[in-house]
Amino acid sequence: MSTINIKRVKTSEIELKDRLVSIQRVAKVTKGGRTFSFSAIVVVGDEAGVVGFGLGKAKEVTEAIAKGIDDAKKNLVKVPILHGTVPHEQIGKFSGGFVLIKPAAVGTGVIAGGAMRAVLESAGIHNVLAKSKGSSNPHNVVKATVDALTKMRDAYTVAQHRGVDLNKVFNG
Repeated sequence: MSTINIKRVKTSEIELKDRLVSIQRVAKVTKGGRTFSFSAIVVVGDEAGVVGFGLGKAKEVTEAIAKGIDDAKKNLVKVPILHGTVPHEQIGKFSGGFVLIKPAAVGTGVIAGGAMRAVLESAGIHNVLAKSKGSSNPHNVVKATVDALTKMRDAYTVAQHRGVDLNKVFNG
């Protein structure tokens, strides 16, 4: 992930909504039979530019979800949003999962698959075109989507990094 744009956010300052992306039942075979446990991928966000994801594992479904929410609150990042969409086209990658995110006109809606949709909606993006390529594993898709969103830069950030006036970014 790009280290330039990651802006950590404190959980105490904001109201977060959580979304369950996927839940898996995992079996461990022992000499006494099978022992089942659950793993849950959860995405949290304030629907105003802050998003995070987490993984929780436990013997019970509710415990796994609660642990996932706690983990997600520890990994929050700030995402630039411009008029309800993303500032520019971006490719994100994690392991075998590749995602392509493009800005869209007002009224388009969130055109994205299941795991990507949860991340984009939690971030507060209302109009976006997105395509998931490669792995459809929810773990990889969620992490690749967050990777793409953290690589996003708005015009103000670009101007700051270049050390120039905001107008020069557009006219330069």
